[in-house]
Amino acid sequence: MSADLINQPTSTPTAGLDAGAGPDAGAAAPDLAERTDTGAGSAGSSAASGAASDSGTTSGSGLDERTGAGAQPAADEIKNIRERIDEIDGTIIDLWLERSRLSQQVGRTRMASGGTRLVLSREREIVERFREALGPDGTQVALLLLRAGRGPL
Repeated sequence: MSADLINQPTSTPTAGLDAGAGPDAGAAAPDLAERTDTGAGSAGSSAASGAASDSGTTSGSGLDERTGAGAQPAADEIKNIRERIDEIDGTIIDLWLERSRLSQQVGRTRMASGGTRLVLSREREIVERFREALGPDGTQVALLLLRAGRGPL
């Protein structure tokens, strides 16, 4: 990959979480970690959403400990939204893994035919597509996707 793609400024992976995301920002991470540890694929999304629907308990401050909400209707709404987020996460993970397998298959086929290990113009095209759609973070997402499919450079 060319140096201009690798040396672009990066943002921290949690930058979006810190900017106005509030106490809900990292809450899905434990569910996601459990899901990926089981290797359950899309079947794990029901387990993750089940965990998200457990009723929270209130802390001494009156806040729902699981959602950080101050009132039950808000806690219920947050739980419902988190269930959908967990479903989306499951889909993203499944698609990531499928894309990685397909990309590896392309690389094996290309190399078996005497071709190159990678095609930089194709990688630049992918990085640009993600950057245009997602902004600066899209560059990082694309680089991670490319690495998952072809391995490190």
